[in-house]
Amino acid sequence: MIRLTQYAHGGGCACKIPPGELEDVVAGLVGGAAPAGPGELLVGLDDGDDAAVVRIAAGTAVVATADFFTPVVDDAYDWGRIAAANALSDVYAMGGTPVVAVNLLGWPRDVLPMELAAEVLRGGLDVARQAGCHVAGGHSVDDPEPKYGMAVTGVADPARLMRNDAGTAGVPLTLTKPLGVGVLNSRHKATGEVFPQAIAAMTTLNRDAAAAALAAGIVCATDVTGFGLLGHLHKLARASGVTARVDAAAVPFLDGAREALRDGHVSGGTRRNLDWVRPHADTGAVAEGDLLLLADAQTSGGLLVAGELPGHPVVGELVPRRDDVTIIVR
Repeated sequence: MIRLTQYAHGGGCACKIPPGELEDVVAGLVGGAAPAGPGELLVGLDDGDDAAVVRIAAGTAVVATADFFTPVVDDAYDWGRIAAANALSDVYAMGGTPVVAVNLLGWPRDVLPMELAAEVLRGGLDVARQAGCHVAGGHSVDDPEPKYGMAVTGVADPARLMRNDAGTAGVPLTLTKPLGVGVLNSRHKATGEVFPQAIAAMTTLNRDAAAAALAAGIVCATDVTGFGLLGHLHKLARASGVTARVDAAAVPFLDGAREALRDGHVSGGTRRNLDWVRPHADTGAVAEGDLLLLADAQTSGGLLVAGELPGHPVVGELVPRRDDVTIIVR
């Protein structure tokens, strides 16, 4: 069997550019006069939300996003499924419904057989079909590292968006998937061990969780991906002008995650996440290992919702803003 993870320097969302560096890069692209043309930009770069949203008519908004990454698992079909679920998640996190996707594929054609690329695309197509989303073509390049993902366009009601800047103090925080895929994927890359619980989590669509959140009238949410729970929560709290309190003991983790942490399977992306958040966090006496798991770089993680969703754990709450920190972990 060809081990796809051995053909990439990192895996999944752990290979993202670090959040602090990324914010510096895009800082000059925020603001300015709106271009002439149809539509009103409702969500753009300002708060680093999950997708762009443009109102094009009364009651209709277009949601646009793109996401791709290097192999997170060795199985080509599963990698395609995971990458598609991850890309679709950005639309769900905004309260939207995916309509059409196009593939984004980088492939070392002289190194890896094209039959494997076909399996990756098949996995993406199957998950998009599960979501009721069309897949119509895409773009491919000859690339030294394999990469796959999708650009996804969806629709939403502009009056019922879920944004990362709409949180208010006094609201609970709900997490819809357990953490730990990052350390399990790192162990998989290092040892070849397969973790079905991680694959099941990563290939589960956030569609039902998003629908439940919308039905509950929730207006603030984000998905937990490459910047970890702490990183995405920091962005949400900062954008909303509040502070977030996390109950570390209430956060669920996948089976095997703590063992993977104990054995040192922590990605550089996870460590960079914690380094980025630490100056903005009051972590009390919480152990370093627990903080690393809370900052674990997730791939196709769950939704972090400012509100309570039946069947999912409450992991903290939003509280009035403290000037010195955006996150309190206890």
